[in-house]
Amino acid sequence: MPLLETAPVLLILWAVIGYLLGSIPFGLVLTRAMHLGNLREIGSGNIGATNVLRTGSKSAAAATLLLDGGKGALAALLARYLTGEDAAQLAGLMAFFGHCYPVWLKFKGGKGVATFLGLVLALAWPVGVACCLTWLVTAALKRMSSFAAITAAALSSIWAIVLGRPDVFLLCAILTLVVYWRHRDNIARIRAGTEPRIGQK
Repeated sequence: MPLLETAPVLLILWAVIGYLLGSIPFGLVLTRAMHLGNLREIGSGNIGATNVLRTGSKSAAAATLLLDGGKGALAALLARYLTGEDAAQLAGLMAFFGHCYPVWLKFKGGKGVATFLGLVLALAWPVGVACCLTWLVTAALKRMSSFAAITAAALSSIWAIVLGRPDVFLLCAILTLVVYWRHRDNIARIRAGTEPRIGQK
């Protein structure tokens, strides 16, 4: 964790900015704009890219993935450029919480994986790349997006230490706990052997 050097008022401001950026529900916006139906009534009802893919539109899913990751990265990079590393981590964390618990959707948002990857890439790109590769390899082997997500999250803190970025260890640990909480139903289905695989209706 970086030293807290920024004035509390500025940290609060970046927390609010990060949350508001993160709370933009790009999955819902895109599916409505592209007339793909009500995302809340499709598949799991989640607003993330995996559920957008269930509409049948790969382009909408890819755009959702990039935008959800981008909002986490943007919050962190803006705060870093204009203020400092402590503000960057806080803004990124709050963007993640904004995605998971957006005020506009009665705090019922996505599971945060794309936003998690985006902000870690922005704050510590070697750690972010390692997490993305972990997701890709695990998804290819297990064919389960949720299993790949919790594996990438679980290893993020380890990657932070191995790759010489202990300053993001605590952030990664917090993100991992929330990712696991948001995936608690998926974890139950994985244990029961009923979790859908990638590409499965």
